[in-house]
Amino acid sequence: MAQYIMLLHQGDFDFSGHSPKDMQAVVAKYGKWPQELGQAGKLIGGEKLADNAGKVLRPNGGDVSVTDGPFSETKEMIGGYFVIEAESLNEAVEISKSCPHIDYDGPIELREIDKH
Repeated sequence: MAQYIMLLHQGDFDFSGHSPKDMQAVVAKYGKWPQELGQAGKLIGGEKLADNAGKVLRPNGGDVSVTDGPFSETKEMIGGYFVIEAESLNEAVEISKSCPHIDYDGPIELREIDKH
């Protein structure tokens, strides 16, 4: 069985117009989803990433350049990740479609983990 990382990109969804009750429902959905995946044996792990942007290290002619990140050119932010297990990329896509992040916050980048 293959493992895939789901990178949760921060999107433009505006939560400010939602009531506290609506926000509680969103938080509950985010909490329930990984529990269900874990019970199904599909979740390997995952975490929310810290809000600071981090750094990018690149080789630079025998030295290392360090810039703001994660992607200094776009300032694109990854808000968190999950590592899932699936029989195929198609199954991983279906699992990812059920993640609450896709409904509320932004894109999910799905990448197979190379175990070789």
